[in-house]
Amino acid sequence: MPDPIILASGRKFWKRWYFWATHSRLEPIRKAAETVRRHIDNILTYYQHPVTNAMSERLNSQTQKITSMACGFRNIEHFKTATYFHCGGLDLYPC
Repeated sequence: MPDPIILASGRKFWKRWYFWATHSRLEPIRKAAETVRRHIDNILTYYQHPVTNAMSERLNSQTQKITSMACGFRNIEHFKTATYFHCGGLDLYPC
């Protein structure tokens, strides 16, 4: 678990940046600042628990690609076999 001092300094830095950004004359900067403000608690939570859903998104992308390459499957067992084959990380080359 990260040091609470680091999280506090991160929030302090964000507050200074947010003040600067909301007083900017550039509308995209102000819009980005509001987006960050709405999500700042979740952004800082990542530093306490650095977990993302990247692996599940990767697996989902691979299974969608397999399905589209096959133009669908008639049988769920064929789909499972293709998924295991492509996503299983097997070394199929002879030694």
